[in-house]
Amino acid sequence: MTLLSDAERARALAQLPGWTLTEDGKALRRTFHFADFRSAFAAMTRLAFEAEAMNHHPDWTNVYNRLEVRLSTHDAGGLTKKDIALAQASTRTVYTPKPKPKGTPAQGARERRILGAC
Repeated sequence: MTLLSDAERARALAQLPGWTLTEDGKALRRTFHFADFRSAFAAMTRLAFEAEAMNHHPDWTNVYNRLEVRLSTHDAGGLTKKDIALAQASTRTVYTPKPKPKGTPAQGARERRILGAC
């Protein structure tokens, strides 16, 4: 797989809101924020299916409501069209809701109240 030129990287980055290049220019990265852990994990699951279908897998970390994604084609030693495609799929697939205001019951609490009433 061929590495992207500087011009190709710049054009792609302009079309990927929220994504940035790493300092060495060899990877894309983005941090997604969610309302809670459940939402973050659900987004990871959706993205995992996309990545598997593309046979291109992200480097990622999850801490509570934050998902950090890093994309690079390791075999090529930097950014390729596969990384751009997965970043585009990530942006489409990962729903990034705003955190709930303080005092708003968590989704699980609401579900427990509903199920408990049955």
